[in-house]
Amino acid sequence: MSGRPAPVAAVVLLVLGVLVVAGASVTALRTRDLRTRLHAVTALTSVASPLIGAAVALGSGSVSAALQIALAVVVLAGTGPVLGAATGRLLETEDPR
Repeated sequence: MSGRPAPVAAVVLLVLGVLVVAGASVTALRTRDLRTRLHAVTALTSVASPLIGAAVALGSGSVSAALQIALAVVVLAGTGPVLGAATGRLLETEDPR
């Protein structure tokens, strides 16, 4: 580490993102209910991807790369919950409770 704040922040964000991924994965593996699994996996796109994307953007050192990463993260964070909701609605129509 060179002592700059950006690499430290990038590592912190990356660790937080990986912890969210690990927690969501364990939750998805341990639960039997499809709705709970879907809810756990949605956290990957809405929470983990912005954290990991911010870490990679900070670590890239390039404004152009950071903007491309930000665009990808915005698209993923915007479409992930929508797809999760659509999947939940489909699940509800096929298996109403």
